[in-house]
Amino acid sequence: MSRIAVLGSVNMDLVTRAPRIPAVGETVLGESLAEIPGGKGANQAKAAARLGGEVWFLGALGADRFAGTLRESLEQAGVHLPEARAVDAASGLAAISVDHAGDNAIIVVPGANAAMTALLPEERRRIVECDVLLMQCELPISIVTEAAMAASAAGATVMLNPSPARELPSDLASSTDVLIVNEHEAAVLHADLRHVRHVVTTRGGAGASYRGPGGGEIETAPPAVDVVDTTGAGDAFAGALAAFWHTGPRTALRWATAAGAVATTRPGAFAPPLTLVAEYVEHDEV
Repeated sequence: MSRIAVLGSVNMDLVTRAPRIPAVGETVLGESLAEIPGGKGANQAKAAARLGGEVWFLGALGADRFAGTLRESLEQAGVHLPEARAVDAASGLAAISVDHAGDNAIIVVPGANAAMTALLPEERRRIVECDVLLMQCELPISIVTEAAMAASAAGATVMLNPSPARELPSDLASSTDVLIVNEHEAAVLHADLRHVRHVVTTRGGAGASYRGPGGGEIETAPPAVDVVDTTGAGDAFAGALAAFWHTGPRTALRWATAAGAVATTRPGAFAPPLTLVAEYVEHDEV
C-alpha cells in the first residue's frame, strides 16, 4: 500500500444538467441541480483511497454550510485529513453544466483554496514522509512548487496534474517525476513535457498513453461503458495512477484507464471502488 499525500483543492460542485451547454449569450432551460462534493484535489484523494492507497489530504475547508459535507465525503472514502486547514472564508465552489452526451463546462471559484499559499510545518512533515505526492494547479502555484521541491528532496515520487493548464515554474517542472495531462494541457505545456521523466496523456474515449525516460511508449484503450457524466473522470484516472504507480507504469496505466472510464458511469465526480474497477482490469478489457 502506497502512502499518498494529495495537496489540492476541495470544492462543492453545483451541477446543472441540461440538453446542451449554453453558447455565449444563450439561456438554456435546465433539468436538475445537485450539490456534489468535488474539487480536483479531493476527487483525486478519494479515488486513490478507494483504490487501495493510504491517503492524506492537505487542503483548506471554508467556514460555511458546505465545509462539514466536504469533510465527511473525504472521510467516508477512507481519506485521512488531520492536517486539513479550517479557513474563515467561503468554501471553494465549482459551477458545472452537463449535457445529454455527458460533456461538461466548469467554472471554479477558489474560495478557501486561495489561502493555501505556503506549507505549514505539519503539511511539510506529511509530504516528506509520503511515497507519492499528487498535486494539481487549482491551488496557488507557490505552494505547489514548494511542496514538489520538498517531496523531491525527500525521495518521494512527485505527480502533477497541471489543470488548469499553465506554464510551470522551472523549480516545479524539475521536481516533477510524473506529469498527467490531457491533450489540451499537453499542447499548452509542450516545452515542459521534454523535461519530465514520465508523461501520461489522457485521450478521453481513446484511452491514454505513456512515455518513459528511455522514450518507450505504452498505450491503453478504455473499456466500453455507458457514459453518464465525464465530470471527474480525469481525477479518477490520476488517483488510480497514484495508487498503482508502485506496480510499474504499464499496470498503473491499465488501472487508471479503467478507473477513468468507470467514473463516467455515474453523475458527478464519482470515485469508483476497487472491486468495480477490478472487474475490467482482471477481464483484460483495458
